[in-house]
Amino acid sequence: MNKKEAKIITGGLSKPSKMPGHAYNLPAWRCVTGVKLQAVKGSVCAGCYAMKGRYRFKNVKDALQRRMDSLDHPQWVQAMVVLIDKQPWFRWHDSGDIQSLEHLEKIFEVCRLTPETSHWLPTREAQILKHISPADVPSNLIIRMSSHMINQGPVKSWPWASTVIDRDHPWFGATSKMCPAPTQGNECGSCRQCWNRDISNISYWKH
Repeated sequence: MNKKEAKIITGGLSKPSKMPGHAYNLPAWRCVTGVKLQAVKGSVCAGCYAMKGRYRFKNVKDALQRRMDSLDHPQWVQAMVVLIDKQPWFRWHDSGDIQSLEHLEKIFEVCRLTPETSHWLPTREAQILKHISPADVPSNLIIRMSSHMINQGPVKSWPWASTVIDRDHPWFGATSKMCPAPTQGNECGSCRQCWNRDISNISYWKH
């Protein structure tokens, strides 16, 4: 399979401007938990960036839906491996989220077949993570369980977390780190904290 064929199967990768590598995004309106949280005042998803701006353009929505539809393709795993192709850093779902345990297991397979790539997957799907243990996660993948509410502390049910806080809110302990992007042109720069398993929680300032 070549990259052109892989792109047709998967809908292709995205390249977030702040990130050091590519990502794979899905429609935010198909988030299992996030859609419910969008209606909850004070939740992180209430002001979801992936429901605004360019994400509302028809061509972008169509592209996101094509990626969503591709998840059931029998060659999806193989196609994703071809596209990732030894990239050092990869993010799953700069919009959207895992859809099922089967979807997550496919991502695990992609990670195992791309051992030279460090993968980061943020999620709010606690009900799906209940079916696995941290030991099941490939060593080159970090899954960060995201807290649902702004200023809410890190989840205790999973070893790696992420939180969203107001700028005047204190950090969550010595093992938490603050995302530096707002102080460096909204880019990751040389920071790779989100991919680092030694950091239990990453906090992001509220947009």
